[in-house]
Amino acid sequence: MTQTIFMVGARGAGKTTVGSALALALGYQFIDTDLFMQQTTQMSVAEMVEQEGWLGFRRRESIALQTVTQPSTVVATGGGAILAEENRRFMRQHGKVIYLRSPAEVLAQRLEEYPQDTQRPTLTGRPIAEEMLEVLAAREALYQEAAHYVMDGTGGPQQVVEQILSALQLETVK
Repeated sequence: MTQTIFMVGARGAGKTTVGSALALALGYQFIDTDLFMQQTTQMSVAEMVEQEGWLGFRRRESIALQTVTQPSTVVATGGGAILAEENRRFMRQHGKVIYLRSPAEVLAQRLEEYPQDTQRPTLTGRPIAEEMLEVLAAREALYQEAAHYVMDGTGGPQQVVEQILSALQLETVK
């Protein structure tokens, strides 16, 4: 299998951590679309949003997604990449989509434990636990729609990678 593998899920789901470990296990290249955009624009996500608004940022995110898609690559998408139907369709047509699903409490705990200066700006202005509940409520159906596989993202990175590898291996056996 040399298809692109897209990691989707909310902030804190482990898309970058699990995605990079999965790429290593498969001998694939790893690309994080947020990091790709930061490198190409020389701006943080917060700066992009401040300068271009969320709509401009989402357009840039769609372009980045298409730009980095190539065989034998694991792509960690931004949490909101699935908001655009075009992106959901593109990912399903050009690879396998893995949704790392975790409850809002787990996501909030991870984001509070490992805050990053480059972390995206708040979407709601609310405390992170409330925001994650709201974000998941709004996006869960979209993550599900985009995904070929839904994985429990609450385990450790290696455990999640093993689950993904098993799911992908089962598919190649069919």
